Amino acid sequence: MSPFRDPAPARLAYTVWGAGLAAYVVAVTGRTSLGVAGLQAVDRFEISAAALSMFSVVQLAVYAAAQVPVGIVLDRVGSRKVLVTGAVILAAGQAMLAVVDTLPMALVARVLVGVGDATAFVSVLRLVPAWFAARRVPVLTQMTGIIGSTGQIVSAVPFMAVLLDHGWTPAFLSLAGLGLFMGAVAAIVVRDRPGPAQGALPTGGRPTDGGRAQGSGRGEAVQPVGTGAEVPAAAVDAPARQKVSLRDVLAEPGTWLGFFTHFVCLFPTNTFTLLWGVPFLTEGQGISAGAASALLTLSALVGVVTGPVTGILQGRHPLRRSWLVLGAVAATILVWASVLVPSTPRPMWQLVLLVVVLTMSATASNIGFDFARTFVPPARLGTATGVVNVGGFAASLVSVFLVGLVLDLAAPAGGYVLEDFRAAFATQAVLWVVGLTGLLLARRATRRRMAERGVVVPPVREVVARMRRQRHER
Repeated sequence: MSPFRDPAPARLAYTVWGAGLAAYVVAVTGRTSLGVAGLQAVDRFEISAAALSMFSVVQLAVYAAAQVPVGIVLDRVGSRKVLVTGAVILAAGQAMLAVVDTLPMALVARVLVGVGDATAFVSVLRLVPAWFAARRVPVLTQMTGIIGSTGQIVSAVPFMAVLLDHGWTPAFLSLAGLGLFMGAVAAIVVRDRPGPAQGALPTGGRPTDGGRAQGSGRGEAVQPVGTGAEVPAAAVDAPARQKVSLRDVLAEPGTWLGFFTHFVCLFPTNTFTLLWGVPFLTEGQGISAGAASALLTLSALVGVVTGPVTGILQGRHPLRRSWLVLGAVAATILVWASVLVPSTPRPMWQLVLLVVVLTMSATASNIGFDFARTFVPPARLGTATGVVNVGGFAASLVSVFLVGLVLDLAAPAGGYVLEDFRAAFATQAVLWVVGLTGLLLARRATRRRMAERGVVVPPVREVVARMRRQRHER
């Protein structure tokens, strides 16, 4: 089979992917719902900012801790079963959060939400190379992350409307019902791979686990590992019981390149959207709740544009994917600095710019999954994806907690002002230093491994010189 040909009819492939993607949107809605209900949570549970941050910290900790186990299970049983199970667990957590009124029980509910959420993204990413040709994978990986992030629109608009009009319990019960509905949709529509006829949805069978690249039949990749053209697991039929070695995944430098890509790009966006963005905008910058909701909605809409563009660029220039990551990080640091350094509230255009670059940073974080796809053998794709996903959410966990801690130290009685938020969000600098250091070290190790496999990444100056020569020759 040609690596440029989809392994299944387009309509069928997009239907399966769309069903999994819808389940992921609901998972993101559950993840971000507390971010827009933060002030109501403070009143309901009579807690401080640090205690409020514990909700997100606990959920993110569970999410991050579950990634590798979920990835290993995913490699064994496939996306459909994992998606359905996760949707049910997430719905149970939202239903529990709707009715409890004590902090310990609410934390238990967020643990369930975190476990359910942990199953969605990695499951959908494993569907993409199984149902689409390799050339489509980078763009669809980006679209999975970006469309999934529209779950924050659901939490920022209809969920917030229900919360404000009808109260806490109806709002979270509505999310529980939505989770159960999407679990049923996933059970009916999602299949782990195309059937033997490349058209009929199979009624059984196990997920593919890799062993041969499309069109090879002998185990070799279509192009050398790391160039971005490998075909992970779309048309392979190695035994599903092939042992998945976590040690081998962790020994691959490309795994760590993906890990630190996700680490350094995702935490600024998560810190903002999961918990502290709305309080920062309303109490620190003095804008209305409606305007803050509109900015969160804008973030998701901007991603619909930046996602495909980033996917196309990383597909066309696979040896320069790390430069896309570094550019996004640099832009995020500069814009955050321009917002935090002044001691007065920023104009709306500057807040819009902040939301846009945070979306670009989240988009760049998805390149980490492309590193996993192109450096790790197909049989361990789920495990590698889980490891990469740990990076961004572990960093987010630390960042969310640090912001809440500084806010509590600055204003123990609440009533935060802009100066408090400036100090709190400045703690992100620590994570940027750690993430960038890890990224650059992992990139160096990855390029050494690529050179051993026959793929040499020329320095940028050589590429520029070659382009100039070609232009002069014309």
